[in-house]
This record gives sequence, C-alpha cells and structure tokens, in this order.
Amino acid sequence: MKRFLGFSVLIFVLILSACTEQQNTKTEFAAKVGIMLSDTGLGDGSFNDGAFNGLVRARDELNILFDYREAPEGNYLEHLQELSEQDYDLIIGLGFSVQEALEEVAVTYPDQQYILIDGVSDVDNIISMTFKDHEGSYLVGTLAALASDSGVIGFIGGVDAPVINRFEAGFRAGAESVNPEIEIISDYAGSFGDADLGRSLADAQIKEGADFIYPAAGYTGTGAILEAQDQGVFTAGVDSDQFYTAEKSVVTSMVKNIDTSVFNLLQELTEGELSADQYHLGLAEDGVGLAEIRLFQLDTTGQALMMDTRKKIISGEIAVPETVQ
Repeated sequence: MKRFLGFSVLIFVLILSACTEQQNTKTEFAAKVGIMLSDTGLGDGSFNDGAFNGLVRARDELNILFDYREAPEGNYLEHLQELSEQDYDLIIGLGFSVQEALEEVAVTYPDQQYILIDGVSDVDNIISMTFKDHEGSYLVGTLAALASDSGVIGFIGGVDAPVINRFEAGFRAGAESVNPEIEIISDYAGSFGDADLGRSLADAQIKEGADFIYPAAGYTGTGAILEAQDQGVFTAGVDSDQFYTAEKSVVTSMVKNIDTSVFNLLQELTEGELSADQYHLGLAEDGVGLAEIRLFQLDTTGQALMMDTRKKIISGEIAVPETVQ
C-alpha cells in the first residue's frame, strides 16, 4: 500500500512539474505590446490593418504577446489607461487622432514606454514614427499627370491636418513637374469615416473634369474610389494596396509599409532598447512606395520618368515639399 502511494505521489509530482514547465514556456514572451488603433479600427483595408498585420507577424516570428483596443466612439483615453495599467514593454498609439489622449496618459505613466505612429510628440516617454507621405504622393502625382487626358485631377483629404496636407503637397508637386498647367481640384471632407460623403465629393470633382482622383481619407476615400469606378475614372489608393477595393479604377496606391515598419520596430525592441527618439521613414528607408501600376500602361518614356523620379527623390536631387506651395 505504501509502495502504491509512493508511486502515485511520484506520478503527481511529475505531472505537476510538466504542467508548470509548459505554463512557464507559454508565458515567456520576447516582449509584451499593446496598441491603440486609430478611429476607423480594424477592417479599414489600410492603416489599422497594416499595423495589425505587423503585430501578428511579430507574434508568430518573434514570440511577441500583444493586445489591442478599438475606439469607434473616440474614447481613446479610457482604452489607453486600460493598456497602461498592464505590464507592457511598449504601447503603440496609431494615428495622429490618438495623439492628444496618448500624451495625457504618457504623463500619468512616466515609466511606461509609448510610441506614436504618424505623429510627432515631445513628451519624454513617447517615441515618434512618421512617414514621408509626400515622397510617395509625389510619385502618385507624377503618374496621375501622365495618365490624365483632361488635364484635370483631384485630391480628397480626410481632415485638414499636417499629415494629410503632406499627401496633397507631394501629389501637387509631382503632377506639376510633368504638366505645370495641370488643374488640381482639392477638397477636405472633415471625416475619415463617411463613404457617402466621399462619393459625393468624387462626383463633384468628376463633373469638373477630373479623370484621376487621389483620396487620402480612410473610409471616406473608399467611397470616393467606388464612385470613381462607377463613372470610369482612375484613382490611387493610400496606405495599403487598394486595388481590390475597385479593380476597374485603382491604378496604384501610395503604400505606407506600416506592417514592415511595426515588425522591424518590435524586432529592435526584442534585441534591446529602441535606438531612436524619432523614426522618419521615406522611399530610402522603404517606409513608403508605390504598389504595382495596373490599368494604365506607361510607355517607355513614362516608365523611365517614374524610375528616374524615384531615384532623384531618394538621392535628394528632388526636394519634395511637405506643405502646399
């Protein structure tokens, strides 16, 4: 009986030890990360989805644990406080719409490390990551001028803010480098989440002769792209390749490689401390670029111009403006 009891105890200890070892293995992460998504949230086919994909890749390849919050009602502060009360190595605020709440929370939790993506903050424990949207948009403008038959193209911004102004500034400069006489219609929707308004703005620009529209406006921009497709007008997407949103309209997209940028950032985190107080990513850093050009066939001269323009931006020979001239 004692022999049987001793054997049973031994088995129990072995099982308990195995379970504990398995439990420890499951909780040993390279880093723990929280993210506050921007206003449009997951499913935008753009900025939020790209960042989320970077986190998923980091989870799978770097053994990162992450959690996320969405705030369709705009209650960023509440969700950021929730994340800040957890034991995270890094908390990401995605998009300039999150900045005010992120800065308020960062002051309250001075020992927590934060990063603001798509905005610049001077709060000590916030690292900033921005993209040179104007560089990629310059290439879109160059292509738009080459593709336009009417000599009229359009830009639609979500809100009138510096980050969106950069899109317009680059787009204008690129188009005017090809055709100094080109007419550029510009509208700001005041919203990233109103597809019907996007349709209405696109319709108005098309009626004014625009045959290429570049919306930097989230879901509002999606509405503009769909309206342009209905009317047989070219468009360019933003942030991610939006070709499959409207396969008869989207010629290319100005992509922010947010997925790769987030993954690289987290890889750096797992290897030690983050190396910079601010990351500013453009064509040279592969932070922005153009998706595949479809629907419109560039001739040899046009292809050479696009390649040459990209090289000159990277070398600094072309200085792309960040504000509308």
